[in-house]
Amino acid sequence: MWDKVSQESSKVEARDSHVVEEGAQMGVFVNTYTHSLDSKKRLTIPSEWRELVGVPKRLFVLPGIQEKCLCVYPAREMTRRMESLRNLSIADERGRQLARTLASRSDWCPWDAQGRIRIKDDLLDYASLTNQVVLVGTFDGFELWDPDRWSKVDTSANPDVLGDAAKYVGF
Repeated sequence: MWDKVSQESSKVEARDSHVVEEGAQMGVFVNTYTHSLDSKKRLTIPSEWRELVGVPKRLFVLPGIQEKCLCVYPAREMTRRMESLRNLSIADERGRQLARTLASRSDWCPWDAQGRIRIKDDLLDYASLTNQVVLVGTFDGFELWDPDRWSKVDTSANPDVLGDAAKYVGF
């Protein structure tokens, strides 16, 4: 009888564990944080966001495409985004250039026991990140901004800009 109870308990634990894991994978990166790079140029990722990453416990960091910021994604989101790049024809010059540029300038960043990542210097330089870093949630990932640059592009106080953007994406 105890074996049957133990087996049922194990099934419930496994199911609950799966639900927690699935919930984390469905999580979204929201909010804005300001953190400092430490003396070794490590950045602490908010604990709420670390919980959303899942396995592997690494983040994919790439340069912003149209902005001088860094875009950060968990593996599951990068896998989704890379599907279109994987399906490119070898003759697709523009697509191959994008893939080449992103792959050569991006990095996988594991975090340490304190939740810090070390972003390579050329990415930090690209986004002008030297001390303070604004971490901006983008639902599917987050961005890293220099505070001065962020203050110039943050349109949250302008309802006209937000209204036009919401119409553009059909929100």
